[in-house]
Amino acid sequence: MRDISTQLAQWHARGEDFALATVVRTWRSSPRMPGASMAVSRSGEVVGSVSGGCIESALYEIAQEVLADGTSRVEVFSVSDDDAIGVGLTCGGTIEVFVQAVGADFAEFGQVCERIEADTPVVVVTEVRPGAPARHLVVEHGRRSGDLDATEDEVSILLRTMDTGESVAFVAPAGTLIDSQHDLLVEIFAPLPRMYVFGAIDFAASMCTLGAFAGYRVTVVDARPVFATRARFPDAHDLVVMWPHKFLETAPIDNKTVLAVLTHDEKFDIPLLEIALRSPAAYVGAMGSRATHERRVALLKERGVTDAELGRLHSPIGLDLGARTPEETAVSILAEMTKTLRNASGLELRDLQGPIHPPPQENPTALHRTA
Repeated sequence: MRDISTQLAQWHARGEDFALATVVRTWRSSPRMPGASMAVSRSGEVVGSVSGGCIESALYEIAQEVLADGTSRVEVFSVSDDDAIGVGLTCGGTIEVFVQAVGADFAEFGQVCERIEADTPVVVVTEVRPGAPARHLVVEHGRRSGDLDATEDEVSILLRTMDTGESVAFVAPAGTLIDSQHDLLVEIFAPLPRMYVFGAIDFAASMCTLGAFAGYRVTVVDARPVFATRARFPDAHDLVVMWPHKFLETAPIDNKTVLAVLTHDEKFDIPLLEIALRSPAAYVGAMGSRATHERRVALLKERGVTDAELGRLHSPIGLDLGARTPEETAVSILAEMTKTLRNASGLELRDLQGPIHPPPQENPTALHRTA
């Protein structure tokens, strides 16, 4: 829902009811994961997608029914490989979708959208109860609200799921989380993963655009205030005028953080990369020629950076896509970041065997940790 929350907040703020369709389960191949959402306003406007195909057309009609009577629906779309294209799935599989009406009675919805917009963690629990109005529980640190009851222990479990730092959606079977006779859709909206781009150059502007589009919170860092301006980087979430290594000494970094070093200037690069390669960042890439890379490696070794740490450095940065322009180069870098984070091959799909979309990992939640 994060990708359509801005539009939904506007509908909710002006009192326009809408039907919200959310993927709750998938089997075999599916183009969208649980949590993917599509919404239809009472006036007939549509935002979002759950499959990228004709399922949206069927859901539009179901959304109209949900808005008419205010009760929820659970719809299952299951197709064979041969029939997949005809109903909008890119390949055979099954998608279960929960459709609920959202209106003034879900007063906390605006609060949820505000938290998402502010990049503040929040958990939304929705009772998957077909044939009845949806009930909800909204949990954040220091506050809970909604018309679903939960014990302190249950709230503690939800807070721990939120603190894993993963944005996920999953179904908790009846009786496993909150005392309910129905399944529960649990949506965890964690802060966006961080992308730090060092060097306020034209390549960085393209990285900001693609990074934000891909779901990162993008920060551009440069020591030169004349270059690190909002006019040059309108898509950056944050602009920081500071020596890069000084910034990185105190910046939050975790195993989902990606770093793109685009300065290719030794006075910036070497102290910055020394810190970056010893951090828990998921990806560290640096722009420059092969000759520049070799000199960087030699200078970093002089500063005590080990071979294992140097092995984490993606340099020259990006995949071999034949990129020439800043925009193409940004695609190359983002592709390498994604490949690294997903532990994927980076090969063309036509040269591989097996499912295009690997099975999702088990939900990283306290429901399993408490067993």
